Amino acid sequence: MRFYTGQHRFYCGIDLHARSMFLCILDSQGAILVHKNIPTSPEAFLKAIEPYRSDLVVAVECIFSWYWLADLCAREHIPFVLGHALYMKAIHGGKSKNDKIDAHKIATLLRGGMIPQAYVYPAEMRATRDLLRRRMHLMRKRAELLAHIQNTTSQYNLPELEKAIAYRKNRDGLAHVFPDPTVRTSIAADLELIDHYDDLLKRLELFILRCARVHDPNTLLRLRSVPGIGKILSLVILYEIHDIARFPSVQHFASYARLVKCPKISAGKRTGSGGAKIGNAHLKWAFSEAAVLSLRGNPDAQNWLARVAAKHGKPKALSILAHKLGRTVYSLLAKERAFEMKKFLAA
Repeated sequence: MRFYTGQHRFYCGIDLHARSMFLCILDSQGAILVHKNIPTSPEAFLKAIEPYRSDLVVAVECIFSWYWLADLCAREHIPFVLGHALYMKAIHGGKSKNDKIDAHKIATLLRGGMIPQAYVYPAEMRATRDLLRRRMHLMRKRAELLAHIQNTTSQYNLPELEKAIAYRKNRDGLAHVFPDPTVRTSIAADLELIDHYDDLLKRLELFILRCARVHDPNTLLRLRSVPGIGKILSLVILYEIHDIARFPSVQHFASYARLVKCPKISAGKRTGSGGAKIGNAHLKWAFSEAAVLSLRGNPDAQNWLARVAAKHGKPKALSILAHKLGRTVYSLLAKERAFEMKKFLAA
């Protein structure tokens, strides 16, 4: 957890919403200079802070609508701090809560150097990252449709489907397997949607890949050199990391990617672990998938996993392999070097 500790004459805390924003400006002594509700617009914001812009810092909690404000502050050369929503909730939670109180709390935390920072993802790559996340959402919807078809065969005690219906060629005539006309219509609707998703996802993947080759082609190539990391996983890792230099150590990166458990220690005794849901779920998924895929056609990696599984069990061994892949990716990107299988398995 990193806190913003910069010193300024004025501190602006904002409780931001889609159509309005409550703004609170404090001076260096903590006196309230401005405390009001204004429209969510660049014009209203700039007008409200104009008398204090000589040495002002702005902070807002990391919610869905912060993009425009971060971009505006960047253009206007106003220091901007994005507060980590989860950590801020733990710090400034209280009995009373409304927009006015929250804006004052944010400004007070900012002035006291107690704003836990979230990463302000740069505007030039942010939209592509969000499009890639949207693509992952559409993939889950496609998977739900495939699962519905599989479940329907079980509901009506029909023979198990012999071929993987994820592939279009194996879905020809599939609706006719169901004798009931209403059920058949339902399955036909699923199949039509799946075909549409396949075409759409293919177009999105090509577009995102073109963007990645413009944004950071070298990182993309380094990631593709790692066994188990193919086209989609390399894109996910590239856009979720953005800049490996923002992680001061491999331990920070592994924690962010949810590849390690954080120990809970009280009175010198370990009481368990926590923080499993804190970090980047997309990176956790990517490295977990890469761990499984890296074993395909890779006898050396399979032998390594077997040795670790004999000691820890297979699920734990796969988690160790995912962690190992995460640390390797950090090293490749931080040191700008290529992947070497011998070093990977020896480490």
